[in-house]
Amino acid sequence: MITNTSSSLASLSAGKPIFATIIFAQATGGGTAQLTQGFNLALGIMFLFGFIWGVLKIWSGANAISKGDPDGKAGIIAGIIIAGAAAIMGALFSIFGLSGGILTPSF
Repeated sequence: MITNTSSSLASLSAGKPIFATIIFAQATGGGTAQLTQGFNLALGIMFLFGFIWGVLKIWSGANAISKGDPDGKAGIIAGIIIAGAAAIMGALFSIFGLSGGILTPSF
C-alpha cells in the first residue's frame, strides 16, 4: 500500500519520459494551479492587444464619421466590443451561472 504520494511520485517518474512526469504531477493536483496561471497570463496578453486594437478601431471609426462616412458607426461599435471583450464575456458567464469558469487576466 502506498502511503506517501510524493515519494511514490518521485519513484514512478524516475527514468520515465517527461510526459509521464507531467501526467503524474497532474494526478496529484499540483499542476492545475500552474496551468490556470498560464492561461491567466495568456489571457492578459491577449486582452492587452485586444484593448489596443479596439481603441484604434474606435479612433478610426470616429475619424470616418468626421469625414462623412456612414460606416464609421459600425467601426465604433466593433471597437467597443473588441476592447470590452473581457468584461462582456465575464458578464455572460456570470449571467448563465458559470462564474467558476471565469479567469482573471494577469500581466
